[in-house]
Amino acid sequence: MKKSMNQSTLNLILNGISILTLLFMGVALFANSHIRGLLNTANQERFDLTYNANRFMNGSAYLTNEVRAFAATGEQEHYDNYWLEVNELKNRDIGVAALQEIGITDEEQQMIDDMFALSNQLVPLEEEAMNKVTAGDKESAVAYVYGQDYSSAIEKINALKEQFLDALDTRTKARLDDLNYQSAFIRQCMSAALILIAVLQMFSMLVTNRRVLRPIVVVRDQMKEIADGNLSAEFTLEPSTSEIGMLAASIHETKRELKKYIQDIDHKLAQMAEGSMDLTIGDDYRGEFLPIQTAMRQIVDSLNHALSQIRTTAEHVSKESEHMAAGAESLSNGTVRQASAVQQLSASIQEISGQVGRTSADADHAKQSSADAAHQLLTCSQKMESLSSAMNDISKASNQIGGIIKTIEDISFQTNILALNAAVEAARAGEAGKGFAIVADEVQDLANKSSVSAQDIAELIENSMKLVQYGSSLTAETTEAITAVVASAQQSTELVDRIAESAQYQAQSLRQLTQGMEQISEVVQSNASTAQESAQSAKELNRQAEEMKVSVHRFRLRR
Repeated sequence: MKKSMNQSTLNLILNGISILTLLFMGVALFANSHIRGLLNTANQERFDLTYNANRFMNGSAYLTNEVRAFAATGEQEHYDNYWLEVNELKNRDIGVAALQEIGITDEEQQMIDDMFALSNQLVPLEEEAMNKVTAGDKESAVAYVYGQDYSSAIEKINALKEQFLDALDTRTKARLDDLNYQSAFIRQCMSAALILIAVLQMFSMLVTNRRVLRPIVVVRDQMKEIADGNLSAEFTLEPSTSEIGMLAASIHETKRELKKYIQDIDHKLAQMAEGSMDLTIGDDYRGEFLPIQTAMRQIVDSLNHALSQIRTTAEHVSKESEHMAAGAESLSNGTVRQASAVQQLSASIQEISGQVGRTSADADHAKQSSADAAHQLLTCSQKMESLSSAMNDISKASNQIGGIIKTIEDISFQTNILALNAAVEAARAGEAGKGFAIVADEVQDLANKSSVSAQDIAELIENSMKLVQYGSSLTAETTEAITAVVASAQQSTELVDRIAESAQYQAQSLRQLTQGMEQISEVVQSNASTAQESAQSAKELNRQAEEMKVSVHRFRLRR
């Protein structure tokens, strides 16, 4: 991070310089006001000094003029004016006192003293000249006041006057010039301060615009891009030790952290989408992103647990469905064989029925064909024994079919439970378990169909068993009758009428037996069809279970 002066420090320096400049301007304004006051006072003092100096000088000149006027004219007015000035008006004394009060130098005081001395020396002489005028000697008085000595003294006094005025004017002018110079210098300093403040303000505006406003606009645009989700937008501000630089560093760090989080989440989700569940969620998230990392860890753990259970369940379903398919196939084969045996038995019963019919028709010829009848009765006894054995086999096969149906119902019940468990686990897995939910629904449908088919088969087999029991009873009775006929074959001649009646009864019973066997045949055919459908359903269930197992094995789970 490059070194850069803090904006606050730079603003503090610029504002400090501006404040100091403003304070300097305040002091300068106060000094200028003070100088202006001194300048006004100096001008007033110069005026007052000049006025009082002229008052002093005019007083002396007024006395000289009044003396000369009195000497020349002898008028009393000039005499009175002279003494009025000396005794009452005293403009010279008042002017000197005013000059001393305002302030004069020692040199100037010395010149005033010299003028006073010369003027005081002339007062007795002027008084003597006025006395001569009063005595009537105007010529002597005029000669004196216009004489060389008096004029020389007046010239000395006037020379001192001019020298005093020049010195006074030079001194006050120098004081005014100095004050004017100070005032001009202060005004120049104030102008320079104003220019400096303007330059500082312009510089501050430029610096603020360049180092604050422009970066803030860039930061605003960058934050808008971040708010819109665009983390790849170019950000030209470089980090530095200034406030804006530190803000830029924070934004760069924020973008890096957000990109890191997004890339990590994208990578983890892509692996999960590819079936890799053996992920490890680190601990490098910070602040408000920690719950996201915790949630991802919980999701991966939950999916691993759910998919592991689904995998185990799928394997169990596959095995059970395979067993059920094998059982259904065996049931189908047994039912087909049973149908074949029933058809053969029905054919045999029909043949016996024909034989019994012929026996009844030929009852009148019993005497001639008793031997044949005995032989046929023996054959009939053998057939009846075969029939009894077949009926026993049918009864046993029906019992076995009942056990197989029970097995199918158990398999259907277990498959239904497995389908329900798979549906629950798929619901827990959320979006990732939708495929398993469909498979679970198909398995449950197949289980329900198998259960319904098993129930139908059970009902049909139960009816078949009842008919078989009835046929067995009839067969037993027939066997006993035939046995009795065989036993009494030697008495056939005597018992022809009874044989005819017995033959008719046998024919009727055989017709009933034939009808029962036909019903049994239909039931067995139906059972065979249902068993084949169950076998097909079991094969489909096995195929679906294998597909579910393959789908589950696509996910790589943790060991």
